[in-house]
Amino acid sequence: MNSQSDDDATRRKRLLWRATHRGIKEMDLILGGFVVRHIESLGAAELAQLEAIIDIPDQEMLTWATKQAPIPAEHASPLLVQILDYRP
Repeated sequence: MNSQSDDDATRRKRLLWRATHRGIKEMDLILGGFVVRHIESLGAAELAQLEAIIDIPDQEMLTWATKQAPIPAEHASPLLVQILDYRP
């Protein structure tokens, strides 16, 4: 393996861990479940989006996932919509 593929593998492992250890079980299931299923198929741009999504607080994402509030424009992205629509 070369250094770039090592860095990519480490990045994916870190994102996977962060997505599955959220603090709110529902978000572990929704976000973590999506990431477990799709992490290997995400490209570099999607990984960058995922890093930003993972930084959003659980409570906010949970209100969007349960449709209690709309996703604010500054967070709306096709990837976030896919994640919030994911049901394990």
